[in-house]
Amino acid sequence: MSDLAICATCAVQFDVPVDDPPASCPICSDPRQYVGHGGQRWTSLDELRRENRSVTRPQGDFLGVGSDGHIGIGQRALLVPYGDSNLLWDCVALLDDALVEEIEARGGLAGIVISHPHYWSTMVDWAHRFDCPIHLPRVDEPWVMRPDPAISFWDGDTLALDHGLSVHRLGGHFPGASALHVPAVDGRRAALLTGDLPLAAADRRWVSFMWSYPNMVPLPADEVRRIAGILAGLDFDVLHSAFWDQQVDDAWSAVQRSADRYIAALQSIPEV
Repeated sequence: MSDLAICATCAVQFDVPVDDPPASCPICSDPRQYVGHGGQRWTSLDELRRENRSVTRPQGDFLGVGSDGHIGIGQRALLVPYGDSNLLWDCVALLDDALVEEIEARGGLAGIVISHPHYWSTMVDWAHRFDCPIHLPRVDEPWVMRPDPAISFWDGDTLALDHGLSVHRLGGHFPGASALHVPAVDGRRAALLTGDLPLAAADRRWVSFMWSYPNMVPLPADEVRRIAGILAGLDFDVLHSAFWDQQVDDAWSAVQRSADRYIAALQSIPEV
């Protein structure tokens, strides 16, 4: 529904009207995120459509989906080929007619998979518009601000999808923080699609592992070691994290190398 409240800071949609919003956004009040410097503000999909336009452009072997303005955290989503249709990896708040037409021309959506609650945005509107399920890890169910039958919760550490794709729960940033593994096929390199974990560094030879990026809180060394161990068992050549042009090549080695550097840096910090 286009008049529901959307937090202006994280762009997650709630199940109440924008003219009667909650007192605060639990996702932004959590120490991993922050309330906007001007205080809690709300917007709606109607307002976002008036002020922004959707944008798509290639991101390696995938199509990036975003907007021409900075909405919420500013992530972009990825359209991932999925048989004759597509999966949407992560989600963005803006869904306008032009974007719907482009996605439908490419085969529509067979499902939505999202890395963690910061990027849930208007996922229910997307699911309704394309008549597809949203796959979320059950451990993050408390963070759902707009419950809906389109949401399909999965349990455990791995969700096997069709066409060889799989979702892997990494934890760390959120209990259910996940990555999507896309196998190599028809000349496309094997890819790991992440949200914030691991996140591509400014030097694209490296990635990082954090509990909170905006508040700069690192993950403990044991968590990084555990996450790197999970990813060591996957085969991927390229990594795309949450924002435009965050592509890391030679990605499997970059992840392992980065984990080693991260752990070494934490262990070298003297105790206070």
